Amino acid sequence: MRDAGLQEAIRAAGGISALARLLGLAQPSISIWSRVPAERVLAVETVTSVSRSVLRPDLYPLEQGIALDPIDAARANLYLLLSRLILSVPDDRLLIDLRQVSGDESALGQALRDVAREADVLRVDAIVREHFELFVGVGRGEFLPYASYYITGFLYERPLVRARQDMRRLGIERGEGMSEPEDHAGFLMEAMAGIILRRFPAEGGAEKQFFVRHLEPWIERFFADVAASEKAVFYRSVARLGQEFMRIEREAFALEADIDTDAGSTASEAMQGAQA
Repeated sequence: MRDAGLQEAIRAAGGISALARLLGLAQPSISIWSRVPAERVLAVETVTSVSRSVLRPDLYPLEQGIALDPIDAARANLYLLLSRLILSVPDDRLLIDLRQVSGDESALGQALRDVAREADVLRVDAIVREHFELFVGVGRGEFLPYASYYITGFLYERPLVRARQDMRRLGIERGEGMSEPEDHAGFLMEAMAGIILRRFPAEGGAEKQFFVRHLEPWIERFFADVAASEKAVFYRSVARLGQEFMRIEREAFALEADIDTDAGSTASEAMQGAQA
């Protein structure tokens, strides 16, 4: 799944092969990118003339003239963390970073501390085995982290079609080498992070619309199932973090809707009063 910045760079260069030649890299190295790596942004900007603020607006937001709110940045980071932990086995670098995570006294902060503690206590091979048993398996894992399955009971159903349509509209493409369908929990969360970080051209309200359409109907139930699994140890803490974060997001978007409704009612009453 490529973000808008990487797609623009590929178009400007004349294709993946051309971009690889310009950067002096092997084509497969670029084919697996979902976005331009931080250490390659300036080089890609040089060879394609695509601005760094387009390539990685999360790293260079000031050139857009709009600084990203710290709370939104934290939200995006949580979406990306959950996406990475579900889509693939965490590598040594991620586990090292997780061990340094601290949280406040809120339920979400405690959930973050629990993930950090399990990352510190468990061996890497135990986490690898756990991820395989839960999400991959021989034939299939214990859980199928797809919107289609949780909403309809079957894979490749209408929720996948809707996810593909909305991602296409936002300019999101699945990266080469990625075999999972677009309604995978990890892909949907990565897309949410991209919307928050303004990697994709999106109208106001896109975050809420995407969440309500693609995550709210099922994602808390998925995390609850993982948290209840007897096979889950590290991923029980990850699932509880996901549950708490998704609850906060759902309630925040619902509150936003209530505020909009109240504002609309007030405006309507004012209009009626003026007409009277």
